[in-house]
Amino acid sequence: MSRVAIVLNVNGVAYPLEIESHRTLLEVLREDLALTGTKANCLAGECGACTVLVDGRAVNACLYLAVRANGKQVTTVEGLVRNGELHPVQRAFIQAGAVQCGYCTPGFLLSTKALLDANPAPSDEEIERALAGNLCRCTGYVSIRRAVRAAIEGMEVEA
Repeated sequence: MSRVAIVLNVNGVAYPLEIESHRTLLEVLREDLALTGTKANCLAGECGACTVLVDGRAVNACLYLAVRANGKQVTTVEGLVRNGELHPVQRAFIQAGAVQCGYCTPGFLLSTKALLDANPAPSDEEIERALAGNLCRCTGYVSIRRAVRAAIEGMEVEA
């Protein structure tokens, strides 16, 4: 196997690693860095449970090779908390009851953060498009859409 030296910058911490070049970002996050908030589910880029941010863009970590993240900024759900405080998106999801079983929640949180960082006032259609790659079998999406709207208001208050 071909091993490659990389530096993953995850949640503000630089991790020098030597990994096999075929490993996904999902595998490295969960197995090497013990960041298990990023969920492994379909492993085919269909469900969004493994969504993380790479340089602010939402990506499916199950399809993204870890070597591609070399030197880039990776944010996982663990990185949303700052100084012990939940991110406004996290608070909104909790308050809206959009966290039923919780398995899909990390992916929805990061997809929402990516959307709101790029567009602080998205239309309903833009919200639907941004979350289209995330599947939930528990909430029916009504509470998730409500949470995104609440996050928009919460982020406006904090700005």
